[in-house]
Amino acid sequence: MTEHALAVQRMQDYIETHLEDTVTLSDLARVSLFSPWYSYRLFRRYTGLTPADYQRRLRLSRSAIQLKQGGCRVIDVANALGFGSVDGYQRAFLREFGCNPGEYARTKVPISLFIPYGVKFRELRKETFDMKDVQSVFIQLIHRPERNVVLKRGVAAEDYFPYCEEVGCEVWGLLASMDSLYGEPVGLWLPEQYRKPNTSTYVQGVEVPVDYDGVIPEGFDMIRLPETEYLMFQGEPFQEEDYCEAIRMVQHAMDRYDPAVIHRVWKDTAPRIQLEPRGERGYIELRAVKPK
Repeated sequence: MTEHALAVQRMQDYIETHLEDTVTLSDLARVSLFSPWYSYRLFRRYTGLTPADYQRRLRLSRSAIQLKQGGCRVIDVANALGFGSVDGYQRAFLREFGCNPGEYARTKVPISLFIPYGVKFRELRKETFDMKDVQSVFIQLIHRPERNVVLKRGVAAEDYFPYCEEVGCEVWGLLASMDSLYGEPVGLWLPEQYRKPNTSTYVQGVEVPVDYDGVIPEGFDMIRLPETEYLMFQGEPFQEEDYCEAIRMVQHAMDRYDPAVIHRVWKDTAPRIQLEPRGERGYIELRAVKPK
């Protein structure tokens, strides 16, 4: 990883851990080890945002998550995240998401949350790994009932990074604002029968009940998935900067696994499912099976 990317990552980490505070260019210069002027230029070049805009958007999205979880007053959320006044917070929330925080707390309409990605991940994506030393992977047979998936299609993407280039990384933030059967969005690799012409294999979505009558965001579709058994492959916990290696290790183990040992075969007519890579729980993918 380059010296400049490491400097920006340190600035991102500092903002993350000082979200409620006023972060100055002097603070960022101290952690980046560059001058305030050069730190500002580096931050904007790598993230596309000024440090102030980055912190503001991150604060607002964290506040929306707190409101979605319930039990918080708007005034308490505004104060906890360092906004100068409730009125200022409400105006900023309205500009960012198109609704006021009180309305969002009541209706929980889908909004596009700001999901910050560390610049270190873009650098690590370029690295290659030796897959011969595979770590332990936990495998469990689980059941998914019939359900719908509200999803955003791409154009030709077959994996996460090309998908983000096609539709933007903001899709995940919007999905994270929606209620899910399992508490989080998912990535899916769609078999042919679930794809529309000239659309991507890889999509992102949120699993919802079959009787879902909530909002389907503009540009999104909803598909019905049948009741299915899945093998869940879960790797060991990992350091966040090692996420690429963690994903590849689990996928390598899955490719080598023969479900015949549990009297099953792969069910390739059902989507493969990817959960968000989180270091504390290990990387998780689900692949459908059926009785042999």
